[in-house]
Amino acid sequence: MTSVESTGYRPVRVPITYSVVICAYTMKRWPSLCRAVESIRHQDAPVHEILVVIDHCEELERTAARHFESDPRVRVLTNRYERGLSGARNTGIEAAGGSVVAFLDDDACADPSWYRVSAAHFADPNVLGVGGHARPSWPHTRPSWFPAEFDWVVGCSYVGQPDTVAPVRNFLGCSMAFRREALEASDGFALGIGRVGTLPTGCEETELCIRIAQHRSDAVLLLDPGMRVTHAVSPERTTFRYFLSRCYHEGTSKAVISGTVGPRDALSSERSYTLHTLPRAVLRGLLSPRDGGVTRAAAVCAGLAVTAVGYVRGCLTLAKVTK
Repeated sequence: MTSVESTGYRPVRVPITYSVVICAYTMKRWPSLCRAVESIRHQDAPVHEILVVIDHCEELERTAARHFESDPRVRVLTNRYERGLSGARNTGIEAAGGSVVAFLDDDACADPSWYRVSAAHFADPNVLGVGGHARPSWPHTRPSWFPAEFDWVVGCSYVGQPDTVAPVRNFLGCSMAFRREALEASDGFALGIGRVGTLPTGCEETELCIRIAQHRSDAVLLLDPGMRVTHAVSPERTTFRYFLSRCYHEGTSKAVISGTVGPRDALSSERSYTLHTLPRAVLRGLLSPRDGGVTRAAAVCAGLAVTAVGYVRGCLTLAKVTK
């Protein structure tokens, strides 16, 4: 058993209360932000507070402050750090008063039971975080060439993830919750990693989850598919060009976190995904040529190749910087 002294983590037995952090950066997604906040307002069990963190957009901050001023549970905050999702999330963590800090994307809507389903797991003191299932809401119909194994490209759950409650390495960033003490002990999200505006980088939540698990050996991070959200997919993210760009930046981001937490943990889930999930996807596509299966198989191969190129490029760049 790991001692408190060896981990530096001391669990605090308090009632489970949720501070929900929703980060936003552009007026273009104002209607989506309002829907996200409303989905938390209408949970079947009330959350402690909703923290709307504005990432360096004065117009959005003024609009949100006026719109939500009548609800005492909603606070509008300014990102205290450099522009980017990691800094905005850290701002929310620092302001949070709940025993659990949950994160919902500004273009996602939580099911009414989202809070209640996830909060039940925190009765176990070893559970430091809970992530959920994100289903895509396509602007029209799902592109026939888009493989379900790559739904992570649009921030949604994908084939290859557990479909029952199970421990996982990391969560999808659009829907996750952590004990506040675990976030504080891990110093929150790493600045300099993750999405900034529309740049399709990522992995800030992966890096955080790995550090939380490394900090405490008996930590449990659970995926519960019953913690459900609907995640909007914008039209520009349905293009093959965006698909390749996102895959490339996923590779470069994985290289960055390999340098911070070590390649063994940074790539542990990717090994099984690459060796088992993706070959099955290619085979399944080739056996279903009439419904676009061949193009999906080709997209799987292209996505894997471009991600690998991004990873190698990222590793070479880091090697030059550290010389």
